[in-house]
Amino acid sequence: MDKTSVIYTNKAQCRDCYRCLRSCPVKAIEMKSGQASIVKDLCIECGTCIRECPQGAKSYRNDIQLVKEIIAENDEICVSIAPAFAALFTREQQARLPAALRKLGFTYIAETSIGAQEVAKATEKLVQEKPNDKHIATACPTVVSYLEKYHHDMIGMLTPIISPMAAHGKKLKSKFQNAKVVFIGPCLAKKSEATHKHVKPYIDAVLSFDELIKWFDDEAIDINDCSPLTFDETGPHCASLFPIEGGLLKTADMDTDILSNEVHAISGVEEIEDLVRDIEDGTHDGAAFIEPLFCHNGCINGPLFGCSKTMYQRRRDLLSYVETKSITDCEPQQSLEELSVNFSPINLFNDKITEEKIKEVLEKTGKHTEEDELNCGACGYSSCRDKAIAVIRNMAETEMCIPYMRRMAEQRTDKIIETNPNGVVILDKHFNILHMNPAFCTTFTCTKAVLGKNISYLIDPEPFERLAAGENDLIEESVKYARYNLECRQIIYKLHDEQQYVGMFINITDAKADQAKLEKIRSSAVTQAQELLQHQISMAQQMAKFLGESTAQGEQLVEKIMNLVQEDSSDESQKPTNDVQDIVITKPKVTLGVADIYRKH
Repeated sequence: MDKTSVIYTNKAQCRDCYRCLRSCPVKAIEMKSGQASIVKDLCIECGTCIRECPQGAKSYRNDIQLVKEIIAENDEICVSIAPAFAALFTREQQARLPAALRKLGFTYIAETSIGAQEVAKATEKLVQEKPNDKHIATACPTVVSYLEKYHHDMIGMLTPIISPMAAHGKKLKSKFQNAKVVFIGPCLAKKSEATHKHVKPYIDAVLSFDELIKWFDDEAIDINDCSPLTFDETGPHCASLFPIEGGLLKTADMDTDILSNEVHAISGVEEIEDLVRDIEDGTHDGAAFIEPLFCHNGCINGPLFGCSKTMYQRRRDLLSYVETKSITDCEPQQSLEELSVNFSPINLFNDKITEEKIKEVLEKTGKHTEEDELNCGACGYSSCRDKAIAVIRNMAETEMCIPYMRRMAEQRTDKIIETNPNGVVILDKHFNILHMNPAFCTTFTCTKAVLGKNISYLIDPEPFERLAAGENDLIEESVKYARYNLECRQIIYKLHDEQQYVGMFINITDAKADQAKLEKIRSSAVTQAQELLQHQISMAQQMAKFLGESTAQGEQLVEKIMNLVQEDSSDESQKPTNDVQDIVITKPKVTLGVADIYRKH
């Protein structure tokens, strides 16, 4: 992360919704591969993107750790807390806030309204010195950044006076020479303002009300449990009105009549844009002094306010706090020269956008004429031309055009249907043919000439009639079409919103023929296998029979030989055997073989 940046994008949570781009008043957001990131040089730190992001993908730089380090390394730490704190905390909490801040390590607690008083009086003096000029108050840093970057012709109208934060910080630095000053408020732009060369010497860090509440929670500090304690320094009565419309005018004792044509107190980006348009067009004749606040309803609606109170509750609590303060006015202690500052234009784009380049980008998204430029704003830009310029500057992508992407998706769908190898037909609620792809024409031997005719012209409409009757939501079955000498697996369903019917026909004629051939081959193989088995059994039986007969004949032959030998032996026994050993012939044991067992059974 660039530590000089204030706003960051968590790309893991960014969901390609363009909401931040739509809400950004200056379109300071770059889109790459559907991911939105803040362009620091273009950003005016209004915080709108943080407030609007539905996924919480936009976050800002957290400076709690920085302030902790400042407290750890220094002895004198001053707090300048914006007067909007009265709209954040309850009356009881307001009295205990100084004690809670001291627990965090701050040594001097003061209200920024002290600096607001200085700025208001300096502004009043400037307006009195130049009553014929138009003056735009500079208390809001977002307004100043907006004019410096995007409306250079109006920079000369800015009152050359620093903001209340800077004025108070300067006063604290002069009072405590070695002190560090931390500003706390609801404004995101203050973090960026603190880095400007005319503010940096007086403000060392900026915390939001959100960060302050989180820090209290981290340290387990409950303001309600703290003891009441007064601020070390508070601002005058009306100076605490700075966070709302007309607060500066009231503090400066200027005309605050809402019907006055001499002064205007405005808030919100819409009113500021209207004012800018009015002045740049040369039609603005009234209001010598304009007090603008970029946030609608003023600083009490800052993007980092830190609570869920309604605007009416916040305004009521702030006014109630002001009523408790002394009405005595305070004279400014700093001169106009000490509060002066110079504002200068900031050049953002050096490129030259030609009409040819814009036209080329528009044509890529199918916008060839002015009628093709829908200016729908779905991409985040107010017009197709603005989006084309952003594409040229590599801030946007061609694919961000939603109508263009829809047309592309439809074309891809049509292409898929047209190239589908299966027949597809679409019927209206009366079963008239609206569309059919080439495969359907081939399957049912027809041409586009049948478009508009009833499906009964080609096939039986009975399945579609069943769908219309509500008997089924989907019909999937195999049907033979003798007329076309084919069989199809057909899937038919209804498009309820369009009151249309879709049929998909898969030709399975060849597959069925192949399946019949396969069944025939399988049957033949089984028959042949059975014949082979019978043949093998028969052969085995015959072989067993031959083996048994052969064994029996062998046994008879052996018995005859044995009998013959025994007879010879008995004749010899009758003769003398003085020197002749007796010869004993034993009849061998004959084991029954397979043939014997087979014969017995």
